[in-house]
Amino acid sequence: MRSSQKRDSPAVVVVMGVASSGKTSLGERLAKRLGWPFRDADSFHPPQNVAKMSGGTPLNDDDRKPWLAAIAAWIDDLRATGKNGIVTCSALKKRYRDVIVGDRLDVALVYLKGSRELIGQRMAARQHHFMPPALLDSQFAALEEPGEDERPLVVPVDLPKGEIERRVLGELGLG
Repeated sequence: MRSSQKRDSPAVVVVMGVASSGKTSLGERLAKRLGWPFRDADSFHPPQNVAKMSGGTPLNDDDRKPWLAAIAAWIDDLRATGKNGIVTCSALKKRYRDVIVGDRLDVALVYLKGSRELIGQRMAARQHHFMPPALLDSQFAALEEPGEDERPLVVPVDLPKGEIERRVLGELGLG
């Protein structure tokens, strides 16, 4: 989204990108700054999905259905009660984003975009996360970058964290 394009402030912000793109870090910082509830999509996974990923097996679309439905339900609960929130989700494919964002005009999509090399370095440095670095290639292979029809705010992950936060707040009219 170009700076000249302004949008109404969203009720919910969905931060998407491959593993280790900085989704959780940004989501937590935005939530603290705005005083909004925050949920990481990982917290919506049923235990069998976590076990599968921990074992090095990528999830298939059937595995993802209840996970995406739970995220969408959380978003819709916030919207129905007039509340705001931030959720992070890899949301690698358009059909996944159609479930959690879809035609909800009051839900903003923020795409943290980075190179395989940079994100691979970040992932290798992470500790205590169930997603092994070997699955990063499958994430990039599955990634369908959001198109203009999805109204994404695309933010490069190689910017300093503070700049990423300022850009998101400013572009979404939340600053």
